[in-house]
Amino acid sequence: MYDEAAAIRRILTERGDTWAVVGLSGNSARPAYRVARVLQRYGKRIVPVHPKAETVHGEPGYASLADIPFDVDVVDVFVNGSLAGAVADEAVAKGAKAVWFQLGVVDEDACDRTRAAGLDMVMNRCPAIEIPRLG
Repeated sequence: MYDEAAAIRRILTERGDTWAVVGLSGNSARPAYRVARVLQRYGKRIVPVHPKAETVHGEPGYASLADIPFDVDVVDVFVNGSLAGAVADEAVAKGAKAVWFQLGVVDEDACDRTRAAGLDMVMNRCPAIEIPRLG
């Protein structure tokens, strides 16, 4: 049985310094914008991934995970659940250590594939909620 609580702890404390935030744009009304700011406050480097490739919170954006010219630790997914599986597969191909599906993003098959590839995987949760719980 997969221990998601342990995965959350690992991702937030051991494995997650650089976070590619898929769906992050300069739109301050979107949840991704606010969550990325919280991640920064906790010392995480955020990398915006959005077709517009905008600079957000001082970090240059990229149109896709494949366009990022450096390693990422965690891929944080803010896209529709029907698109999330493809993003998880891209995260595996990119060599990420973990994938995090945000609140409301659910794809059980993608979750199983990602875990089978050896990555930590969290689904339907928010790191901005989980970080303070760690104490």
